[in-house]
Formats: sequence, C-alpha cells, structure tokens
Amino acid sequence: MSERTRRWLVLIAALAAIAVTVRLGVWQLSRAAQKEALQAGLAERGAMPPLPQGELARDAATATAQWHRHVRVRGRWLAQHTVYLDNRQMDGRPGFYVLTPLELAPGDAVVVQRGWAPRDARDRTRVPSVPTPPGEVVLDAVIAPPPSQLYALGAESPGALRQNLDLAAFARETGLALRPLSLMQTDGRKDGQTSAQNDGQRDTPDAPSDGLARRWPAPAADVYKHYGYAFQWFALATLVAGLYVWFQLLRPRLRARRAA
Repeated sequence: MSERTRRWLVLIAALAAIAVTVRLGVWQLSRAAQKEALQAGLAERGAMPPLPQGELARDAATATAQWHRHVRVRGRWLAQHTVYLDNRQMDGRPGFYVLTPLELAPGDAVVVQRGWAPRDARDRTRVPSVPTPPGEVVLDAVIAPPPSQLYALGAESPGALRQNLDLAAFARETGLALRPLSLMQTDGRKDGQTSAQNDGQRDTPDAPSDGLARRWPAPAADVYKHYGYAFQWFALATLVAGLYVWFQLLRPRLRARRAA
C-alpha cells in the first residue's frame, strides 16, 4: 500500500468516525428536547382544572392523553380485591403499594393506587391491615398509567401479595370491567377546584384515614442524562479530529523541519 493510499484511508476513517459521533451527539440532544417537551406537557396537564369523572377514559388511547390530570371521583371501594404490590419504596424505605378497585358505577371500576405502607421487618410476607370505609367515598387523585412493572421470576400468582399487577389479567381474574388506567390517590387539591361540581353531586373529598403515605415520586424525564451522553459523543468527535490533525498534519511537518 502506497503512502498516498494510506493517507486517504486514514482521512476517510477519521471523517467517518467524526460524522458518526457528531450524529449520535445530535440525536442525544434531540432526545433531551423531546423529554423536555414531554416534561412541560406533564406539568401543563397537572396545572389544568380537574377532569370531570364522566370524562375519565375508557380506552387506552384516550387514557394516555389524560395521564397526570387531576380528577375527583365518587364510588365504592371493592375491598375484597385489594392487592399489595411488594418491593415498592417511598422515601427510600421498602414496603407495599396498596391498590384497591373503586366501583364508579355497576359494571364500571378503576384501580386506585391508594398509598404506601411499610413492610414488617420480622415478616416480609405480612401485609398491613388498611381501613377501607364502606359506602360511597369521594377522593382526589391523579390519573396515572397502570402500576409500573418490576422484574419477576415466573408468572404472577393470584393473591393479595404480588410483585406486579397486569390490569387486563386482573380484570379477567376478578370479573371487573376496569378502566385502562389507574388513579394515584392524593390528600386533596389545595386550590379548591373540583370536578364533582360539574356532575351536580357532593364534591367534598373524604379525608384519608387509612394511615397510608402518598408522597408519590414525580415522573423522571432523565433529561440531563442525554446532555451527558451528547457531551461524550461531541468530545469523542473532537478527540478524533485532534488526533488526525496531530498525527497526519502537524507531526509530519515537525519531523520534516527537524530533518532539514
């Protein structure tokens, strides 16, 4: 291989490496921009007036557009179907997410993530006793996706204590017609806005007296992770360019000058 051919091959390889790394850096910046837009959209939804209960989504596509909206709902707890999701943390402590279906009307229910309870340090399989009031209740909540899935070995067995909860499978198991979303119960809205007023029925939420914690984690956008990756790709492109300039342009000239 001649010296001229070798130089051209090195130049092509350097340009290809720079193009690829710059393209990856730009892609990471675009991902960061997308997540920033998503975060802004979530904040905008959270600031909107509460969604009337009658407009709560019945299909998955509509449910996605309602995530993170506030809502005030009335219904009746179906305490016999309460589920405790294991290995869930709040404020760094292990425990359970307590989920109970709320019957909005006959043949119409939604799973409510009621709150978090700590694990018994002596018996990790012991689930807490959570008071569940009978009759109609009114509660404030945030519309959320179905409960997040954790890694589990094998199929999920039915019972009160579980690792995950699949809404479709849970609906078949219980015979309930569940909405394709969940509600994360809160301790109430500070602005006094209600959606039940639009329905013409009582709109005062029941003060939660179940002892559950409801400091739900905010959805993470991981924007800065993408900025970090973009910096790494751009730094690598700069390094490749610098190495090419040094070894292929500057260093040969310095050697030629010394030889002269």
